[in-house]
Amino acid sequence: MLGAPSIFFPVLILALWTIGVLVLVGYTRIRAAVQGAVKVSDFRFGESSAVPERVRLINRNYMNLLEVPVLYYVVCVVTYVVGAVTSTIVFLAWLYVALRIAHSCVHLTYNNVLHRLYVFVASNIVLLVLWIAVALHLASMR
Repeated sequence: MLGAPSIFFPVLILALWTIGVLVLVGYTRIRAAVQGAVKVSDFRFGESSAVPERVRLINRNYMNLLEVPVLYYVVCVVTYVVGAVTSTIVFLAWLYVALRIAHSCVHLTYNNVLHRLYVFVASNIVLLVLWIAVALHLASMR
């Protein structure tokens, strides 16, 4: 049987990936300011239209990593708490992480909207399957 804490390894990787993108946000903002492409005041209310597209894009990717993945973090914790960790669940957790990283890679490199959409939809399907698996486990505990 798979050790229950194994559900947290993919969680750790996604959290580290998110922190890495956050560092990239800071780096690109500081670099843009040093190069004179932006003023500090351009960030007073988030990002103004004066902020270069590349800087805005990286920040948008970071925000993406803080939106739907919150449901992923919660389902992983719930899976652990209710004792629903199986090899299938852990595989799905890793698949979700791989798809979110792929989404970031597409977004931050060539940014093909359709490719990004396909990966985004696939990741959300995996997330839905994770939640269904937890719901079925909870239902079986009754």
